[in-house]
Amino acid sequence: MPKHMIIDGIRVEFTDERNILQVIRKAGIHLPTFCYYSDLSIYGACRMCVVEDDRGRIMAACSTLPYDKMVIRTNTSRLHDYRKMILELLLSSHCRDCTTCKKSGKCRLQMLAARFGLTKVRFKDTREFIPIDNSSYSIVRDPMKCILCGDCVRMCNEVQHVGAIDFANRGADMIVTPAFGKNIAETDCVNCGQCAAVCPTGAITIKSDLKNVWKALYDANTRTVVQVAPAVRVALGEEFGLNPGDDSIGKIFTALRMCGFDTVFDTSFAADLTIIEEAQELVDKINRGDTEMPLFTSCCPGWVRFVETKHPDLMKYVSTCKSPMQMFGAVIKDYYKKADEETNQKTVSIAVMPCTAKKYEAARDEFKTNGVPDVDYVITTQELATMITELGIQFNEIEPSAPDMPFSISSGAGMIFGVTGGVAEAALRRVANNTTSALKEIEYCGVRGLEGVKAAYITLGDTALRVAVVSGLGNADALIEKIKSGEEHFDFVEVMACPMGCIGGAGQPFSYVDGKKERAKGLYTTDKSAMIKRSNENPVANDLYSIGLLKDRAHELLHVHYKTCE
Repeated sequence: MPKHMIIDGIRVEFTDERNILQVIRKAGIHLPTFCYYSDLSIYGACRMCVVEDDRGRIMAACSTLPYDKMVIRTNTSRLHDYRKMILELLLSSHCRDCTTCKKSGKCRLQMLAARFGLTKVRFKDTREFIPIDNSSYSIVRDPMKCILCGDCVRMCNEVQHVGAIDFANRGADMIVTPAFGKNIAETDCVNCGQCAAVCPTGAITIKSDLKNVWKALYDANTRTVVQVAPAVRVALGEEFGLNPGDDSIGKIFTALRMCGFDTVFDTSFAADLTIIEEAQELVDKINRGDTEMPLFTSCCPGWVRFVETKHPDLMKYVSTCKSPMQMFGAVIKDYYKKADEETNQKTVSIAVMPCTAKKYEAARDEFKTNGVPDVDYVITTQELATMITELGIQFNEIEPSAPDMPFSISSGAGMIFGVTGGVAEAALRRVANNTTSALKEIEYCGVRGLEGVKAAYITLGDTALRVAVVSGLGNADALIEKIKSGEEHFDFVEVMACPMGCIGGAGQPFSYVDGKKERAKGLYTTDKSAMIKRSNENPVANDLYSIGLLKDRAHELLHVHYKTCE
């Protein structure tokens, strides 16, 4: 006989659910929570998910194991009063400037206050004022909006192994803060923004560059050039009612032109450039017989920052290739340089990214030419949705369009950059034989899948390659230790800071695991329908190398030497 529980008088069977909260949700009852994420450890602090058993005992559903024939109730007079009291206490110590808060309309505290009909807060705020921390390129911390749910702390410590923030003090004085009261920019924060992604309120939000972007768009003497990352195409539509994974890149191009951008490109083209360069690095490494350490990918700025702060001895093994965004930024500025001089115009390069760390990357000195950033501003998928909404563009009704010439062609390999394993698969396609069987072997070798760590063996000619694919910096940290100890050996390692890769970036619309899986499917579907499968078969990219600006300057424009390597 299967095990079962009685929930509000209804029999509900269960198997291996980790707590009674999951069983309750399986029964179609959505108990409110602030501190519960299935990807994080169980914390049980907010107490919003309390239930009552048949003896009248109250317990947190998220931290209680189910047992056979257990009887609980989720909705009693006492539980209702408890939840309203908790909300009222949270609101009493919460800055309630909802109309101007970046999280307004998406704040879980705001939503639950409306759900429970809270119209009055009886308690006073006794906290001391703590100023906003605006020091980061990527995120903004407003401690006065923190409800101490601990989501950001557990994400930063458990999943990412960064430890930039933690709890400090006790009782009523407890706060979430960097150590010793530092600003977040003074810590080892890698700018991944996953803390903002899980924050239920406006305590940690993405730093906006929209003001600067609008200013550039309204400047008649400025040429605005925008590029769109692959992961954006399968996520932006969610903000306008489309399903996760729906490819809306054509509508995105149209919407960007309606916003006023002069030239629109797809970053997938630059991803092809990245693969051409990075795969050559891998081939050179193999030909040298260099087997001491693997070649690590370099397209994720959060990962690069993590290596710089946690494993600086590994920086010499990180690819010198710039990320696709920075490659495109350098190419764009160089391409329009002569025209700008002739017309006395200025080209402003803008990138739409799923990632908050890209804001930090664009500001790094290594990616400036004569003191001017190659990418001037980075906005996230969420910020682009804000722009589209602000202008009243009916996203679902507009017609799709194509990117502008001359960088209008990209391969399927460039499109799958947005999902974990995509970079590794694209690189393997580049160095493999151009046969259908070789591409199929790569597809099924083990680099695909949304697991945090994957290992794959593949034979390319006479060479057997061992490849690792990692997403989430905690997973990367653990793998690095195994590599250093000699327990594991790889020739090529792809690392993405965000779990599941760029599709799960902090700049994307909020989504649970199932939504991210659909985004991954969307990218693979796009790749499947692409006419060009391998980056080195992109005719526009090949022209750049043979007769264009990369003919003699590929290393200058497409590679970087980080100061931490000195």
